[in-house]
Amino acid sequence: MAKKIKTIIKLNIPGGEATPAPPVGPALGQHGLPIMEFVKAFNDKTAEQKGIIIPAVITVYEDRTFSFIIKKPPVAEMIKKALGKEKGSQKPGKESAGRLSKSQVEEIAKAKMDDLNTTDTDSAMKIVEGTARSMGVTVE
Repeated sequence: MAKKIKTIIKLNIPGGEATPAPPVGPALGQHGLPIMEFVKAFNDKTAEQKGIIIPAVITVYEDRTFSFIIKKPPVAEMIKKALGKEKGSQKPGKESAGRLSKSQVEEIAKAKMDDLNTTDTDSAMKIVEGTARSMGVTVE
């Protein structure tokens, strides 16, 4: 028989760098979960993506066990990586934070496809372009 799900927690954690400190500790602690067990499992799974923000979806069961899946980094993180920047523009629309080529947009769209609400590459590229625009990044 399947275990009963108590709740689902979504956290964005830097890959390979989860610690019992907030946001991880309090989020898991309130459900009585073994915090260090999650921290260790998450860090093992994301060691190669050190420092990149990784969304984790943690399913908590009523018997105080858990399972989790990791998703692809947010589109904004992928855009920053493609540009080699730490952050987007402080004033999107006024200041440019850089330029992305169509092929870079397509690469990000394809990499993130599993997590987006579409299976169509063109639609996925529009989502990525929208995020880029909101960060002050020009798409050529």
